[in-house]
Amino acid sequence: MPATSPTTPSADQLLVLLEVARSGRFTTAARSLGLTHTTVSRNISALERALGGRVLVRGSDGWALTALGERAARAAEGVAESLARLAGDEPADPVAGVVRMSTTDGFAAYVASPAVAALRQDHPELAVEIVTVTRQAAQHRSGVDIEVVVGEPAVNRGRALQLGEYELGLYASPGYLEHQDTPATIDEAVRHHRLVYFVDSMLQVDDLDLPRRLLPGMRDAVTSTNVFVHVEATRAGAGLGLLPCFMADRHPDLVRLLRAEIHQRLPYWAVVHPESWRRPAVAALVGALREQMAEQEDALLGR
Repeated sequence: MPATSPTTPSADQLLVLLEVARSGRFTTAARSLGLTHTTVSRNISALERALGGRVLVRGSDGWALTALGERAARAAEGVAESLARLAGDEPADPVAGVVRMSTTDGFAAYVASPAVAALRQDHPELAVEIVTVTRQAAQHRSGVDIEVVVGEPAVNRGRALQLGEYELGLYASPGYLEHQDTPATIDEAVRHHRLVYFVDSMLQVDDLDLPRRLLPGMRDAVTSTNVFVHVEATRAGAGLGLLPCFMADRHPDLVRLLRAEIHQRLPYWAVVHPESWRRPAVAALVGALREQMAEQEDALLGR
């Protein structure tokens, strides 16, 4: 058997890259493949020498593919599929395997979770990993197949689809309003109350900054990067919360205020990376997310 050319990557190197791309981390890829961190690193270095360029760059949440890395990952997926067919391991149901997605806390809990549960009724070999983060869509693939973000994304690579919209409103707890005057105008809310919302200095999504403009100059009471903290702080009486209606309206101890004046609709978008689109499981999950958004439209829009 002829020796492998030094400019030709090996199948092992490609499969290691594929696992790093899926997980975003060398340590996770090593665990999944039964290798050491050093062996994974050596395979990536050897692959980069063979291809003559970088295949990975360090992103904010792990390793991400470069343009060259994306081409190599597509080739790696072909290798993995061929090996699965050769071993007879290809599942009868193509909607199978692990799909990784990132999204916001509220979407993960109330839209993605029931969507995945419904999809798995028909496709029990499907597994979905959900990472919660509030950010803009990444420009490079960063270990996930689907990113769900707030606001229309600007991405160079990948396909973006709008899933639907949700509405933010201003809420307070009845206990809070027993000790504070209920604001009748925006000016009264700004002058006499404090806000529960995102940490302004850490907010990475421009669309989520828009609702603050409805309450210009309002001082903060509690701020957090987690929307569940917003809900619970408002329920506890910390201040007036700018909350997603589909989360706040689940709680009878929250009252919506100034409905006509304070309302902001924001879109959810899904970004699917090019190499992920070919996977039936990814396409099926995107479809399930859109169906779940349509089912919950009234709740999402605060009707």
